[in-house]
Amino acid sequence: VQLVESGGGSVQTGGSLRLSCQASGFTSEHYNMGWFRQAPGEGREGVACFTSTDGNPYYRDFAKGRFKVFRDRTKNTLDLQMTGLKPEDTAVYFCAAENKYLHLACKTGSAFYDFWGQGIQVTVSS
Repeated sequence: VQLVESGGGSVQTGGSLRLSCQASGFTSEHYNMGWFRQAPGEGREGVACFTSTDGNPYYRDFAKGRFKVFRDRTKNTLDLQMTGLKPEDTAVYFCAAENKYLHLACKTGSAFYDFWGQGIQVTVSS
């Protein structure tokens, strides 16, 4: 199982970025997947996740209305479209996957996930 993030970078406040998570070694639609982030000196927090069984996303409050996840079955990817970015969104963003809790809706707690990407930097300047 391998997850590789791409699409990070630097933008100004109000800008947009689209992160992509390329899954390999498994079929992503058979896993719950999530996006997480970790700011300097902070713990890892969930951003959004995607439930494999019903295809429904779930967003943390700070992400609602600004971020959106997209799953592409043919490409085996999970993208995170981020708009209206703020300086407080600056963090390393991680993609994660799990298949032990498929009977549940996806979770935004990092403890639920077994497989992680290496992370990618997103920097939002004011």
